Amino acid sequence: MSRTSSAHKLKQYAAVAIGLIALAGCETADKLSKVGQEPALTAIQDPRTQPGYRPVQMPMPMKETERYNANSLWRTGNRAFFQDQRAKRIGDIVTVNVTISDEAAFENSSRSSRSDAKNSGAGGALGAAINTLALPASTSADALASINSSDTFQGSGSIDRTESLKTTVAAVVTQVLPNSNLVIEGRQEVRVNHEVRELIVAGVIRPQDIASDNTVESTKIAEARIGYGGRGQISVAQQPRYGSQVLDIVLPF
Repeated sequence: MSRTSSAHKLKQYAAVAIGLIALAGCETADKLSKVGQEPALTAIQDPRTQPGYRPVQMPMPMKETERYNANSLWRTGNRAFFQDQRAKRIGDIVTVNVTISDEAAFENSSRSSRSDAKNSGAGGALGAAINTLALPASTSADALASINSSDTFQGSGSIDRTESLKTTVAAVVTQVLPNSNLVIEGRQEVRVNHEVRELIVAGVIRPQDIASDNTVESTKIAEARIGYGGRGQISVAQQPRYGSQVLDIVLPF
């Protein structure tokens, strides 16, 4: 490796280190300015304006022609004689019953072992010539090289996880797909004793899966994205420090 390339890499590492230090300094200053204060709640805003939001695109079936019955007061798609109050347009609200009950147990173990030995030498006239002309005294061409290697690996891992979550959250219809499926997104924040709990629900639902009371089960959400977490003093205490996180990423061993 040339000196130029080495210097270039050192400059890159220095730039990354300076950037991390500056970022840590900014975050530290921000946290110091909020000592003793409650975590601020996020302002209510349009989910479509959030960073990273993208309209959902999915394969759509052929559009069918709607049929209407002449001289009928019944509206197509209604479950009641009067107007259907279930969510069906952009901006409508639907209540999501979030029910998660997950239990998993895995246990794996592996073991491998390998050993190898190789010997090489020369005998006969060739060996005698090598012994006389090339090798020092007390050595023999019968054993010019000897290589021994061994490798042993043993690993084990286990997962025993139980998760349970049951709550409700109101979501907003952000998009109506060509086949009438609804894209929904809901966010809920609750602040208790300097700790904010966040619940995020997003996905695609079918209008026919919405019950008459304008609720839908989380198990019927396609491409469901459900997040439950928090931010505040307790959440900070449960995370490793920035230095530990950086070292876990950078160190190769």
